[in-house]
Amino acid sequence: MATYVILAKFTDQGIKTVKNTPKRAAQVAEMATGFGCKVTNVYWTLGEYDVVVTLDAPDDQSLCALGMAIGAQGNVHTQTLRAFTKDEIGAIVAKLP
Repeated sequence: MATYVILAKFTDQGIKTVKNTPKRAAQVAEMATGFGCKVTNVYWTLGEYDVVVTLDAPDDQSLCALGMAIGAQGNVHTQTLRAFTKDEIGAIVAKLP
């Protein structure tokens, strides 16, 4: 499983119904399992992004499908980052000449 970080900003629709954000986070975690993914953490944040989600996914395609499903709900705009552990980045830099 690969690790990803999703940075989310509320849309106008999402902020109008912000009281439902804890419930929506639980729904996203449940939805993720249908794509073979697992939400590991959800954080509500101050600053440029409103929500940060960490999750594990079996591949980019599964994560992409989940991201599209989240976006289709209309509550957030997202940016997804692939995250690498210390061991993973060690193996990557070991390939450098």
